[in-house]
Amino acid sequence: MGDAWCNAIRLYIPGLIKNLQPDVVIANGENAANGRGITAAHCRNLHSLGVDCITSGNHIWDQDDTAGYIQQTRTLLRPANYPAGAPGNGLYLHEFDARTLAIVNLIGRRFMQPVDDPFDTMSRILDALNTTNGRPHLFVDFHAEAASEKMAFAHRFDGSVSAVIGTHTHVPTADARILPGGTAYMTDVGMTGDYDSIVGIRKDSYLQHLSADPQKQKLIPANRYMTLCGVLVTLAETGRAEKIQPLRLGDSLIPSMPDTRNPVEARGLTD
Repeated sequence: MGDAWCNAIRLYIPGLIKNLQPDVVIANGENAANGRGITAAHCRNLHSLGVDCITSGNHIWDQDDTAGYIQQTRTLLRPANYPAGAPGNGLYLHEFDARTLAIVNLIGRRFMQPVDDPFDTMSRILDALNTTNGRPHLFVDFHAEAASEKMAFAHRFDGSVSAVIGTHTHVPTADARILPGGTAYMTDVGMTGDYDSIVGIRKDSYLQHLSADPQKQKLIPANRYMTLCGVLVTLAETGRAEKIQPLRLGDSLIPSMPDTRNPVEARGLTD
């Protein structure tokens, strides 16, 4: 979310990759461009840091160059259940060490814009993967507002996919677990950004947004502190999840004395 997101990624991702040595690194980048969407430049920067695939959500089209760029790359995804004819793809097959991880990006419908049914879309993707390649390990970024919809989706496909990780609400949940069928699940992985904020927006800006005409009040991302939130999922050769571990690095999610911390600008990490 905003510059704090970009700064945290640059600071922490290389070390995480060195220490954890993951086979695949996935980042949801839909709020990278000052809180709204992602640009081609952001994507290239993420890839240069070791990110293999970038997922998105309801802000995917907020930047002018995204529609053109997404048609030139396989590694920036938009929700697979967007209507037919939308640019880009919602599925990426990442091959490594003679193995394949299918990465699927879906968006929910409760309290969101009207889109195709994510349950039907996931079933069709599974059928296609079974028909053409055999079923690979499969990771789902389910971008949705309602926790109930995320949970319903995970239970519906428990055992058919390796992991269902929720995004969108910017608030990390405390329910990371492995479901009975072997699917790793977390309702929301949380945002990477400034948690001394209102879902990543400066507190004064969001309060004005609530009290004034929302169409006229610009929301300004908070960029003073930075916390990286993620999750590490370990899969067996069968595709079943063996372990899920939330990751949180950087400033406290609830800073008790924010005036004692050095702002991001003092660290020389801003653009």
